[in-house]
Amino acid sequence: MLNEFRFLTLLAVLLFWLVPVQGGTLHRGLGPEPDALDIHLAQSLSALNVLRDLHEGLVTLDAAGRLIPGVARAWTVSDDGLVWTFDLDPAARWSDGSAIEAGHFVAGWRRAVHPETAAPMAGLLDAVAGANRVRRGQADSHALAVRAEGPGRLIVELERPTPWFAELLTHPLTFPWSGDQSRLYSGPFVLVERVPGARIRLAANPHFRAAQALGLDEVVWHVIEEPSVELSRYRADQLHITETIPPGRLQWMREQFGEELRIAPYLGTFFLAFNVAREPFVQAPGLRRALSLVIDRELLTERVLGSGEIPAWGLVPPGMPGWTEASRAEPLTMNERIARARELYRQAGYDDRQPLRVELRFNSSLTHRRMAVAVAAMWKQHLGVETRLVNEEWKVFVANRRQGRITQVVRGGWIADWRDAGNFLQLFQSDSPLNYTFFSDPVFDERMANAAQDDGPSRLDWLRSAEDRLLEQAVVIPLYYYVSRHLVKPEVRGFEDNAMDIHLSRWLSLQ
Repeated sequence: MLNEFRFLTLLAVLLFWLVPVQGGTLHRGLGPEPDALDIHLAQSLSALNVLRDLHEGLVTLDAAGRLIPGVARAWTVSDDGLVWTFDLDPAARWSDGSAIEAGHFVAGWRRAVHPETAAPMAGLLDAVAGANRVRRGQADSHALAVRAEGPGRLIVELERPTPWFAELLTHPLTFPWSGDQSRLYSGPFVLVERVPGARIRLAANPHFRAAQALGLDEVVWHVIEEPSVELSRYRADQLHITETIPPGRLQWMREQFGEELRIAPYLGTFFLAFNVAREPFVQAPGLRRALSLVIDRELLTERVLGSGEIPAWGLVPPGMPGWTEASRAEPLTMNERIARARELYRQAGYDDRQPLRVELRFNSSLTHRRMAVAVAAMWKQHLGVETRLVNEEWKVFVANRRQGRITQVVRGGWIADWRDAGNFLQLFQSDSPLNYTFFSDPVFDERMANAAQDDGPSRLDWLRSAEDRLLEQAVVIPLYYYVSRHLVKPEVRGFEDNAMDIHLSRWLSLQ
């Protein structure tokens, strides 16, 4: 009888530890300091991750990255695809308990496209009728075709049918705005502490419409720029989830962490971007192409980075719906590429006696530093280029890249906001606030405009031809396609790999 009692006691203890429980504090790696926690001013990935915990839009994502209702419990689309009607969930509340109303979306979207706001992502709303004219200063913000029909219904009119519009609404730029300076949050968590350069602490929002389903009491996002530091803190059990992993240690990490290491396809591309409005790259596509040709992508991804990245010769990543090409492979061999690059380099007026001197600017990160050192070495070895590496803190880097007054070559990259090739290509339109290459090309703009007007199968042809033009002009140097890379503790539940690599804390819990 005593042995049976001991056995039952041991079984109860084991079951207690194996069953998920409500509550607890989840510690997550964030990467660099967010550039802003204002839904209209943020553009960095770290900022967007935090904002998706603090706020919720009309539409949101489940743990697998699939679209599900958010503040809007349901929506309909007119037969011509131009009018979207959203019915709001009556249970949707701000963090002070007041109702979230359709007018909060109207106010937020008007602020997003107003020129004085200078929202870097404002172009994402160009699908809405009037948005482009408003953000160009050609119309009043009331020209934006979004209106409230009472507190519970939002009507949006589009310029043209946009099948991915619902997915666009998961971006923080489109979230409701309270219109005042008090800290009101529409999402599952509220901000309770922010220590710049260290951490951002969130607490469960008791007024969130699905508060009863939250599995956590708190989420602490830790600002950690160096992946090696993040790894050390993970191994010391100070983090449950890392933002990334250190470069060059993939096999070792597989041996050390087994199933805790999560690597999956990801809709993102890493590239170097030329400032084509500053010398020496003004009207110099040949010189720009020479610098691209001598970079050995395979060597870079396999030996320098070594985290599963895929070599890239195109901007749009594989896995994009309707984008059948896995990559745009360079037809020349490495030796042929070097020979062609040297010819273009000489034609641009440079040689061993008069080498090109250039700055390559990047933000603080071990991965970016390794990349920059390797690229500079390849430029030096094959062309004789003298490269000055400039490493900047994230906010300084973003500001300099956006202004373009001192930049020559900068590290760039883009993660899909929605699953469409146009989301990548719109960065390089002449009027895009995110165009830090300062590329202004009538041919490219015309092809993008044609794609915008075409809702048929030829739309992808226009987008593909726009990418052709961008690559032909060598405005960017695509280096590799991202993969998502995380370490996840076994006690974390609800973490699902997905192509968008968005993991909302509301779906996570601790065992």
